[in-house]
Parts: sequence; structure tokens; C-alpha cells
Amino acid sequence: MTWSTFHIFTAPIFELFPTHTYSSLSPVSRSVAINPPLSTVKIFPSQTFTPTPLQKHSLCSFCHQIYLTLTTTHSKQTPKSATPMEERPETELISIPATPRDSTPEILTPSGQRSPRPQSKEGGKSSTAWTPTSFISPRFLSPIGTPMKKVLVNMKGYLEEVGHLTKLNPQDAWLPITESRNGNAHYAAFHNLNAGVGFQALVLPVAFSFLGWSWGIISLTIAYIWQLYTLWILVQLHEAVPGKRYNRYVELAEAAFGNRLGAWLSLFPTAYLSAGTATALILVGGETMKLFFEIVCGPLCTSNPLTTVEWYLVFTSLCIVLSQLPNLNSIAGLSLVGAVTAIVYSTMVWVLSVGQPRPPNISYEPIALPTFTSSIFSVFNALGIIAFAFRGHNLVLEIQSTMPSTFKHPAHVPMWKGAKVAYFFIAMCLFPVAIGGFWAYGNLMPPGGILNALFGFHEHDISRWLLATTFLLVVFSCLSSFQIYSMPVFDNFEASYTHRTNRPCSVWVRSGFRVVYGFINFFIGVALPFLSSLAGLLGGLTLPVTFAYPCFMWVLIKKPTKYSFNWYFNWSLGWLGVAFSVAFTIGGIWSIVDNGLKLKFFKPN
Repeated sequence: MTWSTFHIFTAPIFELFPTHTYSSLSPVSRSVAINPPLSTVKIFPSQTFTPTPLQKHSLCSFCHQIYLTLTTTHSKQTPKSATPMEERPETELISIPATPRDSTPEILTPSGQRSPRPQSKEGGKSSTAWTPTSFISPRFLSPIGTPMKKVLVNMKGYLEEVGHLTKLNPQDAWLPITESRNGNAHYAAFHNLNAGVGFQALVLPVAFSFLGWSWGIISLTIAYIWQLYTLWILVQLHEAVPGKRYNRYVELAEAAFGNRLGAWLSLFPTAYLSAGTATALILVGGETMKLFFEIVCGPLCTSNPLTTVEWYLVFTSLCIVLSQLPNLNSIAGLSLVGAVTAIVYSTMVWVLSVGQPRPPNISYEPIALPTFTSSIFSVFNALGIIAFAFRGHNLVLEIQSTMPSTFKHPAHVPMWKGAKVAYFFIAMCLFPVAIGGFWAYGNLMPPGGILNALFGFHEHDISRWLLATTFLLVVFSCLSSFQIYSMPVFDNFEASYTHRTNRPCSVWVRSGFRVVYGFINFFIGVALPFLSSLAGLLGGLTLPVTFAYPCFMWVLIKKPTKYSFNWYFNWSLGWLGVAFSVAFTIGGIWSIVDNGLKLKFFKPN
């Protein structure tokens, strides 16, 4: 007999699977139609069958035995050290007590034949603990075999595709970072490259002027390999705990160090790397726009050109307009533009510098300082500049959270593919700028970096249009970088708003905050125009985010075997990063005290 609707008491089974993931299933998995009420599974729409109460009782016991088979298979894949049943997370499949076989009478199937049971070794008695081991066993020869097999195969496909059950916070659907989850490896490459190459790369030759050739190249290489390893750690820790996605750097820090300590350790450096970098981008972008206008206009400029503050305002206005894009995935196109322009202007800067005659009296010896103490602190400050060049780790988890993730297709696979491509191009930008810039200018490199050196030494030697193109590309890169570095700040504000109001931000609220945020950064940039001179100090303060905290997080979350190589290596690397952070911070403070810092508040150059 063919059935139309097979009524079974399956609510305890299907309630374990979230219905919000139904749209992400494969066509095979979608063939199981789970519609309210959950106790109805539609199989064939043509005929109907109504089981008797005795048949219902037998079918319930039979289906539960199959359910136990699925949960037993799942539990075999769980390590023996799993927590007790009462301590298991909510997302784990936990079976319910089975109906005793002794209480289930042998009944006649609808076809009039007895359901076959295995015979025990003692006297041919029926087994009391029989569990089917195969979906194609002869025990499924009764008329319920075909539809039940279809249900179980589809359920198995569902389990394989979803894998672990991820508890999603409904609030994430309203926030800019997690609002859209259709990212891919290309988006990851664009975002990482846009965040990883910026104005901080232009000051790398300044560090070489204090370190010299050998130690400069060695330090830059070690820092690059080190940060690439910590980047891999962050990518792997995004879904380190089954059923949980750490969508933000602060969330991962709180999970590793505890809520209070994790927030205390990570909030300030990540806030600076977002809002502080946005302010620095306004300063660099506004000054570069001014230089671009002076080069293009030339002698035809009016007698009353815009002041530096007014150029800051123009750049801030452009940033505010672009910041109206709603979420992180929506700025993928901007990140592509920023990545391309960063690669092009980095290449143009060092090629133009190397192609011109070197200044007279150039020297490649480290800058001599009067005392040994001064030399040590200047080296620490130079290493802080190198550390500051590798930024973007505070955005890794945010970028990865924009990708879909299933058991078969976890998010770390496309994320790592995109990151590898991005950091290959980052290396192709940073190393030539540092080495080529130091070769072209040596220890005559001005504190502002290679762009200022190019404009100061070769303003009249290089085509005006080449210089103008280089500066324009820097402006485009700064505009794009402002968006991705500001996105965590937008996300934090909207998270506070939705938490208090229990509703998503309206277009007017979202736009209003982003306008206010842009002008706050503008005000800070005008009030503190010397922020760009603090690269060494700020590099030391934010260094743990990139070089230290990820190593500690790996040990605390992954829990490698104590006293193993992995355990020693990550603890050592983490504490070494902390030590460097303290040393670089002291070196940055000493550099400010020794060289002096012109604290001209509200008086930008």
C-alpha cells in the first residue's frame, strides 16, 4: 500500500534541527518537507493511510529505534572525553529514553505478515536490544521500508550538510558586519588587501634609516612571517567551538580571557585601530588632496587656495557619502578599488624614487646618535614602525563572519584562500617600498616617509602628471580604507541601539550616526594634527592585537597538550610579543621626548 501522509511522533527528532537553515540545504535535503505541525512528514500526495492505534504504537517504537541509530552514529564521532549528558551544550543531539521492547507487542503489518526480528542465540527468542544497522537491511521489506528509508536518507544528508548546529543571534541579522553572509574568497582578498596596505607602508624606509640594511630586512621578514601565522590562528579560531561563530575580535578575546579581562585587553587597541586609523586617514587624505591640487593647478592657482583644514573637510565629506553603504559585503567594490590603487601607488612611489638620481651625501649607515641609550630606544621606535605597518588583524574575524559556513563548507576555507592571495600582494608592496625607498634616500629619509621624500627631492625632476596620478591614487586608497576600518565602529553603535530598542536601525538613524562619526574624526584630526608622528608609539600599543593575543587565544581555546611543542611555541611567541610591545612603547615615548613633538593643537600644517 502506498501512503499519502505518514503520521509519526517525530517532533522530538525534528525539533533538534533549526528551520532557519532550510533555505541553505541541498535539493536532496529539501525533499524532507518539515512544515508545522512538525509531526507530519509528507511523502506521496496521491493516497491516504490512517494507522490504527496499535499500529501507531508499534511505529513509534520502531521509528525511535532508528532515531537511536542516528544519534549513536553521531556519538561515535565524539571524543571519549566529551562532557556528561547533563553538561552537554544545547546544540548536541541528545537521545530520549527508548520504548522498552518488552512493552511492544508483535503485531501484523498492513500486508498481514509479521515484521521479522532477529533471533537470539538462546533458543530463538526475540532480541530485546535490536537496533537496525543498515538502511537497506532485509528488515525493511515491509511496506514501511520505502518511505522510511527515504526519510532517513534525507535526514542523514541534512546532518552531513549542516554538521554542527550553530546558534545564531537574531540581532546579528540587523548589524552591518553580519547583516549579509554571502561573502566569498574574492571578497576576503579585497578586504584584507585594502586593510593591509595603506599609508603606514610609506614610513617603512624611516625604520630602515635607524636599523640599516641587514637588520631592517631581517626585522621586516620576521614580522611578516609572524603576523601571517597569527592571521592563520584567527581564521582557525573563528569557529573553534562547535555551534558558535566568533564574529568580532572582542568576542574571541572575551571567550579566551574571560569577559572582563578580554574586554579590558582588546577594547582599546581595537578601538584605536578602527577609529584612530580613520582619523589618521583623514589627515593623510586631506594633505594628499592639497598636494594633488597644487600639482595639477600649478601657477594657475588662485591667490586664495583652500587651507589644510578645508581640505580635511572635503575629504571627510567624501568619506561620509561613501559610508552610507549599509554593510561590510556592500563595500566589497570599494575594497577592490582600494586594493588596486594601493598596489599601483606603492609600485609607482618606489619605481619613481629608484629611477631618479640619488641625493648627494647619501649614506646607508644607521643614523648615529650621541649616546648608547638613545641608539637603543631609536631602534625600538624603528621596530615599532615596522610592527605598525602590519595592521588589519582586528578585521579578520569581521571579514570571515560575512561568509556562509556549513559542516561541508566551513568559512575558514575561502577566508584563508583570500587571505593568502592578499598577503602575497601585501608583501609585494611593503618590501619594495621599504628597500627601494631606503636605497633611493638612505638616512636622508624625512620623518614623513617616502611620499614626502619623493615630493621634496624630485618635485621638478618627475613629470607633474605622474606625481599628480600618484597622489590621486593615495586619496582613493585612503577613501576606501576609511570605510572598512570604520565598519566595526558602525557595528558597535548599531549593536547598542538594537539591544536597547529591540529593533533594527532605521535608515535615518544609521545615516545620522555615520555623519556624526565622520565629523568627530574630523574634529579630532584638526585638534590633534600631530597624530601621524606617533607611528612608533601607537605601533607598540597595538602590537599585541597582531602578534601576541592570537597566540594566547590558541592555547586557551584549543588547549594543546601541556608541555608539547605547540604549547611552548605559542606561549613563548605570545610573551615575546608582549615584551616587544612594552619595549616599542617605551621607544616611541623616548623618541617623542628626545626629538620633540610640536603640539600645535588646532593648527595643522
